[in-house]
Amino acid sequence: MSRPSPELHTEIRPLILELVTEELPPKALDALGRAFAAGTREVLERLDLLDNALCITTDYATPRRLAVHLSHVRGHAPDQAYSEKLMPAHIGLTKTGDISAALAKKLSAKNLSHLSAADLVHRSDGKQDILYAEGWAAGSTLTAGLQAALDHALTCLPIPKVMQYQLADGQTSVKFVRPAHRLLALWGTEVIPVSTLGLTASRETSGHRFMGQATLSITSADTWLTQLREQGMVIPAFAERRTEIARQLAEHATALGATIGDSPEVVALLDEVTALVEHPSVYAGAFDAAFLSVPPECLILTMRLNQKYFPLFDLHEGAAGGALTHRFLIVSNMRPENPRQIIEGNERVVRPRLADAQFFFQTDLKVRLADRVEGLAHSVYHNKLGSQLERIGRMRQIATWLAQALGAAASDADKDIITHADRAALLAKADLGTNMVGEFPELQGIMGAYYAAADAEHPSVAQALRDQYRVRLDTAITAQTLTSAILFMAERAETLIGIWGIGLAPTGERDPYGLRRAALGLICAYEQLTAGGYLSVSEDSPARLSALLTQAAATFKAGILAPDTVDAVRAFVYERYRNQLNTELAEHPFGRQSVDAVLALQPPLHQVRARVEACANFAARPEAQNLAAANKRVSNLLKKSTGAPGRVQGDPAGAGFDPALAVEPAEQVLYATITRLAPIALAQAQTGDFAASLSTLAQAREPVDSFFKDVMVMAEDPTLRTNRIALLHALHQLMNQVADISRLA
Repeated sequence: MSRPSPELHTEIRPLILELVTEELPPKALDALGRAFAAGTREVLERLDLLDNALCITTDYATPRRLAVHLSHVRGHAPDQAYSEKLMPAHIGLTKTGDISAALAKKLSAKNLSHLSAADLVHRSDGKQDILYAEGWAAGSTLTAGLQAALDHALTCLPIPKVMQYQLADGQTSVKFVRPAHRLLALWGTEVIPVSTLGLTASRETSGHRFMGQATLSITSADTWLTQLREQGMVIPAFAERRTEIARQLAEHATALGATIGDSPEVVALLDEVTALVEHPSVYAGAFDAAFLSVPPECLILTMRLNQKYFPLFDLHEGAAGGALTHRFLIVSNMRPENPRQIIEGNERVVRPRLADAQFFFQTDLKVRLADRVEGLAHSVYHNKLGSQLERIGRMRQIATWLAQALGAAASDADKDIITHADRAALLAKADLGTNMVGEFPELQGIMGAYYAAADAEHPSVAQALRDQYRVRLDTAITAQTLTSAILFMAERAETLIGIWGIGLAPTGERDPYGLRRAALGLICAYEQLTAGGYLSVSEDSPARLSALLTQAAATFKAGILAPDTVDAVRAFVYERYRNQLNTELAEHPFGRQSVDAVLALQPPLHQVRARVEACANFAARPEAQNLAAANKRVSNLLKKSTGAPGRVQGDPAGAGFDPALAVEPAEQVLYATITRLAPIALAQAQTGDFAASLSTLAQAREPVDSFFKDVMVMAEDPTLRTNRIALLHALHQLMNQVADISRLA
């Protein structure tokens, strides 16, 4: 098999591929740019058109273009050797040595019809001769390869929503994220004639919409970036524009003695404005300080959401930012010599927006929050679950029950916790009928807190309204935040039971009602109630999860919920806790096993962390593996047996083991060990000293080992067998006070 002469056109040059469009969706722009570059490189690499040892890929994305630059691209891929196994020779060739009909069909399917019988290679596999087609396949040309890469890249773009538009001929329609206007493809200085979306590649591109040259003729792939910057006034790299905007924002804020803050909303807005400009410039504007009488959240949301401005905060409370000021920063796509017009124009635009917010707030204050509750009867929560007013009724019942369950641990600082919890639940959704929340749904709860404060509601009630929409509670509960915790839990329990109960449980990645988030919210609430002393690991609280979910289910009308809702939701919450703890303990040698061992018992949520920690420490002891293996054996024997569960003598629940029938020394010793250790381990577990309880259990290792070594549990004598099964029940009870330690095996 001789290799053909190499192609003449095997140079390596840089490549630039660019698609110019109408303004692309800003929130998707960065992902679109990276996907365009990755998709192009993937195909060129597969076709061996890249010098992988040297090739560098750079992606570019601006509001009006997607581009990729590759530093080392071949004009023609190297020829590739191929070897195709065909079929046995006695089938593929006729008696005269010609190609049979079966082989001709095979060759045609593989685009090898040009081969003759003399071109085929014979190889023996030890039993028969096999025919192979071997040779050299011509490598792909850059034109063909780039066309395939472009088609693939556009197909794989993460487009949020496709639009259909008509091409210039007035007849042809195409689909893409936005109408495309130019296609540029340069390999060195040479145009590669690829096409897409009704466009054929050229060396022309578009500059900045308002500055620089409208149309640029690009000399080569290596001059594209420089020409676009200098002649077109465009900064093509998304990351570079973002860095420049951040620098200018910090510079202006510092000059004004302020900060833009560092919240997730600021980061998201920075990404968004980066996708809105091709040549960023930052300017400072101001609004009438009288608007600062409006709750700052309203002004901030108005500026960020509607205008894409960065509100400025003073630095009196540290670098994170204090009170809102009357200044803001504008990211513009223009850089005139005198930016006064831009600044004044934006100041004129924002004023009516802020005036609207002020009007909404002042108008809302004219109606007391409590007077808005009855209007919720006309606001549908869910067509199967009724109105928001009905939902509030359920939340009030849950909150009152929860306040009573936690009230015994409440401090003297808040003796009216039941009254406050009921009031908070009553007002929880009242702000849904306000003008401000109607304009800005993101302000639910926040505005309720402001209106409650204006109505002279108790401070803990107002705070609870504000906190109900938090993702999680991240500080220990105090007397001042107990009402918040109760409303937070009542809202999530009602949501979990109601939405799950009507068949809307999360599936795969879909969770439109946020049930996973609600479950994690309940978990963190139990943790923070424990941290604040309202729950104790030494006690099983009446406010435990199963009781809370049962109470929540009881607030719904008969027949609405599926019969197994409480059990299903409880299992769901524990599963979310399992995932959370496994993530946190991923590096711990016994982390996952300890979590599984503890959650197998579904203990009270406020005890889970303490049990897991004790179990993980126990798992590191030398006795742990023997006892875990023994417990697994005990569990299997109990599953197979038909004997009734037994307990050691002296147990208030009744005895099931008769010491007089213990004929083997090993079972006598085990019985004595259980009798001695069981009350100690139980008392330690009940007081929350789980580590000590497991340490007590460790003393049973030798008697347990001896029992399984010397005693036949499943004896032929049914009396002995039943008695020994009863002893295993008592052993199983002792071993699983804290966790199912068989999971540690």
